[in-house]
Amino acid sequence: RIEGFDISNFQGDQPVASLVVWEEGRMRKGDYRSFNIRDLTGPDDFAAMRQAVERRYRRVLEEVGSMPDLILLDGGRGQLNAALEALALLGVEETAIAGLAKREEEIYLPSRPEPLRLDRHDPGLKLLQEIRDEAHRFAVSRHRRRRSRRTLGSRLDEIPGIGPQRRRQLLRHFGSLAGVREAPLE
Repeated sequence: RIEGFDISNFQGDQPVASLVVWEEGRMRKGDYRSFNIRDLTGPDDFAAMRQAVERRYRRVLEEVGSMPDLILLDGGRGQLNAALEALALLGVEETAIAGLAKREEEIYLPSRPEPLRLDRHDPGLKLLQEIRDEAHRFAVSRHRRRRSRRTLGSRLDEIPGIGPQRRRQLLRHFGSLAGVREAPLE
């Protein structure tokens, strides 16, 4: 079982982490997860990766789940170190972990100061690239969905007790958000 992580954001806005799972020779879409990254100001992929890895494996440990055989991160040494910090915080030391950087397709491992470079046609590298690319695709799709919800939302959505149906009724009755704002309280 290989679990792959990636982070997606737009200039630090609405950051999302993705988790994809490869097991027994195929991607397990039913096991995919996404994490809305909280309490970050600005783009900080390392902090986002740390948070996603910690949240994922804290839950696995609390629910007596099993750790994967390999954790694969989309990124280099910085993402790897952030994930290692999260795992150390949880007391997880025996799980294999690696980062796969896009540009040079270098594999970063905790035990090696220099990245590992495999032949571009190596089947192991191809598998890691497939998992990394799927994590990236999933992260970007979740981020776009989250961002579009926010931009398509209404100020009425921020009011407790007003759901989608009541919002539609108010807008239908008063014609616009400005009409709702100008309406008397009764």
